[in-house]
Amino acid sequence: MAKLEVSVPRRSVVEAIHGRPSVRIGKGGLHKGLIGEVGRRLKEEGTIKVRVLRSYLTASGRTVEDIAGEVAEAVGAEVVMVRGHIFVLRKRR
Repeated sequence: MAKLEVSVPRRSVVEAIHGRPSVRIGKGGLHKGLIGEVGRRLKEEGTIKVRVLRSYLTASGRTVEDIAGEVAEAVGAEVVMVRGHIFVLRKRR
């Protein structure tokens, strides 16, 4: 059986998936301070886990995929995974 090629560093992604969320997006939504914090965490850690709280999802009427895409574009990152209310970002190479 052939080995599967993985395009992202597997270890950092697995650590992010199983770890605690680095950033939580709550009632305040996406604002300049939150985007700055995501950018700082990405610079330090390389791969981060972000949780979108239900309060923001119901108030905004948006999906987690939309939010993940907007955050990734704002900080220059890639969306590695979206599952439930959580997404994982990795800084671009």
